[in-house]
Amino acid sequence: MNARKFIAASSRDALKLVRVELGADAVILSNRKVPEGVEIVAVAGSELAHLSETRTPDKPGKPARPGVLSAQGATQAAALGAKVLEANTQRESVAVHETKDTTAEQQSLLSEIKSMRNMMQEQMARLSWSDMQQHNPVRGALLRDMLNVGFSPMLSRQLLEKIPADGGVDWLRRLLGHNLRVATIQEDVVARGGVYALVGPTGVGKTTTTAKMAARAVVRYGADKVALVTTDSYRIGAHEQLKIYGKILGVSVHAVRDTEDLKLTLSGLKHKHLVLIDTMGVGQRDSRVAEQAQMFDAVGVQRLLLLNATSSGGTLDDVVKMYGGSGVIGCIPTKLDEAVTLGTVLDVVVRHKLTMHYIASGQRVPEDLHEVNLEYLLHRVFKDAGKTGSAFAMQDAELPAFMAGMGNAKTTRGQYAI
Repeated sequence: MNARKFIAASSRDALKLVRVELGADAVILSNRKVPEGVEIVAVAGSELAHLSETRTPDKPGKPARPGVLSAQGATQAAALGAKVLEANTQRESVAVHETKDTTAEQQSLLSEIKSMRNMMQEQMARLSWSDMQQHNPVRGALLRDMLNVGFSPMLSRQLLEKIPADGGVDWLRRLLGHNLRVATIQEDVVARGGVYALVGPTGVGKTTTTAKMAARAVVRYGADKVALVTTDSYRIGAHEQLKIYGKILGVSVHAVRDTEDLKLTLSGLKHKHLVLIDTMGVGQRDSRVAEQAQMFDAVGVQRLLLLNATSSGGTLDDVVKMYGGSGVIGCIPTKLDEAVTLGTVLDVVVRHKLTMHYIASGQRVPEDLHEVNLEYLLHRVFKDAGKTGSAFAMQDAELPAFMAGMGNAKTTRGQYAI
């Protein structure tokens, strides 16, 4: 008898193989689980039929020779094998459905547990902030003021945890001052010299700030020691605007299109004390941002990131993420004269550990570019904190519910100095 072995992932798949190879009348001799799945040993029905063609017993009542099956026995064996295989297949199907039902039930239970946990966290946060306002109204007032002047709930909570119970706004200003990085005299790009590119989204003030920095350098070192370069060949009139500034200041202005052009241009400007590169303004999600960064990295040009103080926190976070990199040595907050509150841009500077080199607050060249005065900045940040006339200002009664909702947000804690 020529028995054959079939191995498949499941009984159903193995049965298909048996029927394809041996036909629908094949007889299943054995069926067992193996590491690869299921192993079935089967024989063709014709094999058993051939074995059933035996001689009539020599004597009445004498059994046939051992190992010989009758046609009826072959049929019964085939039927029995099919039933066994069908039972195994049904068991596998039931097991799969039970597993799916169990998984769905577990997912539902986990969802309910998460929902209950979130509700408990919200309730605990409400109680916590309500208790703080009752027992420590100064800290509650500081939290309200920080939120109203633009600081994020994340940074506000983390800084307030470090303030002593009797600490007030002066303590908070000192703490923020310790965590705001300002370029030292040795780090001042105008005094140190070199090649720097000013980068940032459209409308942040790159061309004007480039002219302001160039003017400071011309006053110190003379026009022949300063040069301007622009990579902005997309905006209409961008090159002409920089040329006007260059003509006023008496410095040369060069336009470049790609990495090789930039290398060649900078090679001819090695004798200059300071070379400032004005870049094209594109949204932070534009693919040209990455191309621009690759160009500057290839030439070894360091970058200063300009941050618009009138932008929202989420937008500024995205700008830092997309424009950031090892080549960015610091930032210049701009449009401070247009911003109602300064907490948002300072919050981003603190959380991303950026170094502020200058601040820009207007269109005048070079008057509206200033060295960073932390005392002035922090005074201005909290000057109007107590005013609640704006529709965006948070009231004391709204604070517990707001902070309860923020309690579920996953945050990454930063390391802040005291």
